Amino acid sequence: MKPFKFKQFEIQQSKDVFRVGTDGVLLGALAKVETRFCVLEIGTGTGLISLMLAQRNNQASFLGLDINEEAAALTTLNFENSPFRSRLKNKHQDFKTFETQEKFDLIVSNPPYFEESGSEKDKIARQTVELNFRQLITNAAHILSENGLLSVIIPVEAGDVFISIAEENNLFLSNRLNIKGIENSKTKRLILEFSLEKKEMTESEFIIEKSPRMYSDQYLELTSEFHIFKDKN
Repeated sequence: MKPFKFKQFEIQQSKDVFRVGTDGVLLGALAKVETRFCVLEIGTGTGLISLMLAQRNNQASFLGLDINEEAAALTTLNFENSPFRSRLKNKHQDFKTFETQEKFDLIVSNPPYFEESGSEKDKIARQTVELNFRQLITNAAHILSENGLLSVIIPVEAGDVFISIAEENNLFLSNRLNIKGIENSKTKRLILEFSLEKKEMTESEFIIEKSPRMYSDQYLELTSEFHIFKDKN
């Protein structure tokens, strides 16, 4: 597969690893990485999200985990080929059995979100086979620093369940971003941010396209430091 080129780094891709997609780009551009020093990404895939976060914060160090051996190898390759290589580490590791004494200021994930089906396509990356929401939240809560954040992107249909499980683990929703694929459409994705401290929740909206195949000004501005947009003039 052709690599996906960003302004400051390049993503090598594989047909057997979930590719660069809008969900990952949005989380990489919107997760609150400012003032964070120790970041964990769960389920790296290609390493896209950590690379975007590393570009945004040149003081932070990053650890990525992926249960898929090929994805872990691909992430490592993309980390090593980036200008942020000294701050990026990656492990072939099941998060369910991940043990650490370290506490993380930010934990990010674009987790599996389809219930198990008969399809083998993107089986680990897109279905809740290897890691379900409860496992993700419970384990993340134990290794989050006192002022840390858990930031995820999930389908809107899964939002209530995710928020409920988080509250059971004393993680409280502090920010909710409703993402629409196109203007005047229904919300399709949520970026949810949780903290150990209960505070007033903020809510906002993000629109990806203003019309079919035409990015919104909001999206263009958000990704201007990452995407290489072709000049249409």
